[in-house]
Amino acid sequence: MCIFHSFGSSVMFLAKLTAVIVIITAFLWRDTFDPESLRGARVLVTGSSTGLGEQIAYHYARFGAQVVVTARRESVLQKVSQKCLELGAQRALYVSGDMADASDPGRVLRFALDQLGGLDYLVLNHIGPSPFAMWDGDVEHARWLMQVNFLSYIEMAAKAMPYLEDSRGSIIVVSSLLGKMTTPFSAPYSATKSALNGFFGTLQHELSMQKSNVSVTISILALIDTESAMEKIRGHSNAVPFPATEAALHVIKAGQARQQESFYPFYTYCLCLIRDWFPYFRDLVIRSSFY
Repeated sequence: MCIFHSFGSSVMFLAKLTAVIVIITAFLWRDTFDPESLRGARVLVTGSSTGLGEQIAYHYARFGAQVVVTARRESVLQKVSQKCLELGAQRALYVSGDMADASDPGRVLRFALDQLGGLDYLVLNHIGPSPFAMWDGDVEHARWLMQVNFLSYIEMAAKAMPYLEDSRGSIIVVSSLLGKMTTPFSAPYSATKSALNGFFGTLQHELSMQKSNVSVTISILALIDTESAMEKIRGHSNAVPFPATEAALHVIKAGQARQQESFYPFYTYCLCLIRDWFPYFRDLVIRSSFY
């Protein structure tokens, strides 16, 4: 009986501790968003021809920012930049680039700097296509995806740093819950997101120690209802997606508030908080969500 009493007391303590942490976090992350602060802001959004990146660009446009959009398909970018102008962007420019090409991350960033005369927000959102399937041992694909989803991010961040230092600017890294909690069918993708979390989390410490003007926000997102994501998981998972337009606004607000980490929707924070409490049951639940 003493053992069960002790276990019950421990569970109650953990539950109360979690509740306190959630309440404190909710207070710290309360909405203090000031849309006027984005009027005229110079913003580069990668991976912005479709999906989440496109919605991020549209929200910045509504707030009157100066926006540069980039992705691989120039014809689509042309339409996105035109809509940004219609929505209220002070300026909207586009430049095509393939982040798998080692020369393109620097070229795209240089275009934005030259055209905007500096930079206030670097929003790193692009991802390369990766099959939603059990890993088949394809190391070359994993290496290619690491270039697109990770190495190009840190190259653009490194080259943008002096300009963001001058403007007291921000780097916003769009990451994923899969970089915090692994699931089946996403090994290369999860690896790249884990790399992002590790690298930019370390960079946050170092910038703070150096008393840098640059902030880094890592946005951890659950499944978002973009066309590519929905197509990928069809027939494999019963996970519920969340709206891209809401996720995009969340990313922008977190960056403007200079949060170190943000989670959308909020339950993803709770999952990360308790993920290691009962690993056996956690993994059973995760595997039962895929087929």
